[in-house]
Amino acid sequence: MPESVEAWWRRRCRVTGSALPYAVGRYRQEWARFPVLQQQYHPELNAGVALSQIPPVAEVLVLWQCDVGHLFAATPSEQRARPGRQRRRSSWCPECAAEAVPRAPRPAGWRPPPPPPVPARPSVKPRWCELTPALPPGEPFVSRCAPAPSSAAEAELRQGLSARLEFDPTPTAVRLRRAFFDHLEAWPDILLPELRVAIEYDTTGRHGLEHVGPREDADRRKDRLLRSVGWEVVRVRTGRLLPIGPHDVVAAGVSSRLYPRILDALREIRGSLFVDAYLR
Repeated sequence: MPESVEAWWRRRCRVTGSALPYAVGRYRQEWARFPVLQQQYHPELNAGVALSQIPPVAEVLVLWQCDVGHLFAATPSEQRARPGRQRRRSSWCPECAAEAVPRAPRPAGWRPPPPPPVPARPSVKPRWCELTPALPPGEPFVSRCAPAPSSAAEAELRQGLSARLEFDPTPTAVRLRRAFFDHLEAWPDILLPELRVAIEYDTTGRHGLEHVGPREDADRRKDRLLRSVGWEVVRVRTGRLLPIGPHDVVAAGVSSRLYPRILDALREIRGSLFVDAYLR
C-alpha cells in the first residue's frame, strides 16, 4: 500500500538510522530520462524531498502538478508508465487526459446502434505484415510500410552525413529475423548500408513523450533486433535524453560539431580504415 511522502521519509529515516537516508542527487540519473516529470515535481509540495532522493520504484504517493496547474497524487512507477500510446502532454496528468477526451452531445431520441453481427468464421489476423519481402535477415530494402520522414532535424542530419560520407540513401528498412510491432522489418531514421549501421535521431518531442518510459523500452528492443541481424545502431540523443547504447552520441541538436562525433562512433564500430574509405 503506497504511503505519503512524509510517512515514507520518516520510515526511511527510522529504518536507516539517519536523518538523510537518500542524499540529494542519488537517483538523478534514473529521473533524467523523464524531463517532463522533473518539471511536474516540486519539492515544496512533497515535504521538501527532492525528486532525486526518491527511488523510481518506491511505493510512495508523490504530489505532482501539471502545466495547467492540476495537482494529483501518483507513485513514481505510475507516472513513469502513464504516457503509453498517447502522444499528448496531457497524458502525464490524469485530469487533463480525461478532459481531452471529446464528448459529443447526443441528439434527442438517440439510441445506441445494434451490435454488429457475429461472423460465422472469424478472420485470422496474420502474425505480421505480409508486405515485407522475403529477404535474408539483415538485408536493407525499400519498404512499402516505412513512414515518411517528418523531422526537419532528421532531414538536416541526413543531408550533413551525405556531404561527408558516401552511402546509398535508397533503403528505408532492414529485414529482421523476428517481428517488431507486427512487421518483420525495422525503419531506422538513416541507414548506412555499406557500413551496416543505423542512425537514429531521438528527441523528447513537442510533448516530452517520445523515447521515454515504454517508448525507450521499444527503442532498446529495436536495437537488439537490429544487432541480431548484423547491424549496429548509433543514436543521437537530444533533449536531455541519456544514452541507451554503447555508441550513442548525446548532443544539443544538429550542428557542424555533431558530424565528427558520429564519424568517430562509426570508426569505433567498423574500424577507421573501413570507414575512412567512404569519406568524401
